[in-house]
Amino acid sequence: MSSKLSKNQLEKYSRQIILKNIGILGQKKIFNSKILIIGMGGLGCPVAEFLTRSGVGSLGIVDHDLVSLSNIHRQTLYDEKDLGKLKVKAAKKKLANINPKTKINIYNFKLDKKKFKKIIKNYDYIVDGTDNFETKFLINDISLKYKKFLVTGAISKFDGHIFTLDFNNKKNPCLRCFYQEETISDDILNCEYEGILGTVAGIIGTMQANEVIKNILNIGKDLNGYILILDFLNLNFRKVKFNRRKKCICN
Repeated sequence: MSSKLSKNQLEKYSRQIILKNIGILGQKKIFNSKILIIGMGGLGCPVAEFLTRSGVGSLGIVDHDLVSLSNIHRQTLYDEKDLGKLKVKAAKKKLANINPKTKINIYNFKLDKKKFKKIIKNYDYIVDGTDNFETKFLINDISLKYKKFLVTGAISKFDGHIFTLDFNNKKNPCLRCFYQEETISDDILNCEYEGILGTVAGIIGTMQANEVIKNILNIGKDLNGYILILDFLNLNFRKVKFNRRKKCICN
């Protein structure tokens, strides 16, 4: 692999390249990365924006919703000129202005097993920015099957959760090991009923993007086997360990 970057690339990514954990070779890894983001809402927008700004080579974005007025306060890729437009198309336009070199693939559909299996093979990293457990479990299960690196985020009110699930390692737990299906409700993820401070979505989404970049570069510590719980109202942050369940699909 050639280590030469163009003058434009050297200037654009100079603040990343200067980091000893990245350098030119690390930046080239970012250029060659392929990431799929599911859900272009409060989490997906900052994930997509910061990955695009970092120089990722290929980005897939999945969503079937239209931009509504209640989205604007936290979904950072949209403004009032986008009202009524497809989120994936509005997002692609903004992302292309940020970095025309990043290839943006849009998937304007509601994710299901068949559609997910069709596109997941084209990506190495999966980011879950969805707001319901049915889809989160689907993303978990298919990412596990195809041995992908998955970053899952969840937000509600002033709180956020982050998981990193590296399914290349058979010893790592999955999302089902932590959440018991019979004891959870989508209400805790629903911004319409629970509410959400816009900055919380931005912080958690940016942290998800950070975890993807770290894994691309194989640097730092990850959250495998842990959940990071962040309470931004009281500034309480905890990293809680959880183990594989014996009767889970990941065994």
